[in-house]
Amino acid sequence: MGQLNGKVVLITGAAGGIGRATSKLFIEEGATGVVMVDIWDQMGEKTAKELGPSAIYIHADVSKESDIKKSIDFTIKKFGHLDIVFSNAGNPGAGGRIEEIDTDEFDHTVAIHLRAAFLYMKYTIPIMKKQGSGCFICTSSVAGFQQGMGSFPYSLSKAGLVHLVRIAAVELGAFGIRANAIAPGFIATGIFGQGYGLTREGAERLADLMKKTPSDGQAIRRAGLPEDIANAALFLASDSNSFVTGITLKVDGGLLSGRIPQDPQENMERWWEMISQLNPEEQQIITSRMEEGAQKAMEDLKYMIPEVRERIVKRMQKMVERRKQILDSES
Repeated sequence: MGQLNGKVVLITGAAGGIGRATSKLFIEEGATGVVMVDIWDQMGEKTAKELGPSAIYIHADVSKESDIKKSIDFTIKKFGHLDIVFSNAGNPGAGGRIEEIDTDEFDHTVAIHLRAAFLYMKYTIPIMKKQGSGCFICTSSVAGFQQGMGSFPYSLSKAGLVHLVRIAAVELGAFGIRANAIAPGFIATGIFGQGYGLTREGAERLADLMKKTPSDGQAIRRAGLPEDIANAALFLASDSNSFVTGITLKVDGGLLSGRIPQDPQENMERWWEMISQLNPEEQQIITSRMEEGAQKAMEDLKYMIPEVRERIVKRMQKMVERRKQILDSES
């Protein structure tokens, strides 16, 4: 306790998931003020009220440079200094194949993840230089290290954050300023539900179900929790770790050490069992999105190398048959 006594912290994406868990932990560790930045006003205001007078919520869209400036100015006006910036806000990113991604959606994804982290550094560095100290933390992802763990612009942005903190660490070390990142694995947060098109509330319900579902594809066989990332952020933020800079801390349950082979049918059964606990409308949204993806995959089959196409068709047929059996049994 008390690792952050007297510190002022700004956390983006603070209304839900990782940001909310980190806000709570940082206040418990003695932070004088935690400025919670998000666009989910209802949950942000509710959470700040629950956390007490040290937490203050401010509406700001980190894809907008003016809103980033506004949140920094607010923090300095309120507290007089800013010690830690946790650039954590994110979205699932524009999905689809490279040739399908809308340019504006690509730009928006990069703006939220990579450009926002850069801009928070740009406008906070002069403040931290005068203080003679400061700490930047960015939320990267396993998707920044390995293909197939996120959408294309999301993954590209997360990889950029890994290098951003390396560059910043070297540039800022002489001023007593550190920069690090965290690469979460599959953490049970609302970002997955948002990726399927659910509302923020529906996405939170799915995240709660994910927390209770085993994750057998990694060394640690449980779902990752927002608190796991919050604890990593505390490690990087604490002055007791002042010799740590320029790293990306992988908090992934061992996922990047090597995926554990799994039975696709068993995974599918577990998935359908989980989403069957959502309301009918939410189930339909997820099902429709999955069917759209399957349809696109089917359309691509005709262009694939024949031997690859044959293997994929057989696998898809088995999964479709098994899914039908599951749905029939539920009916």
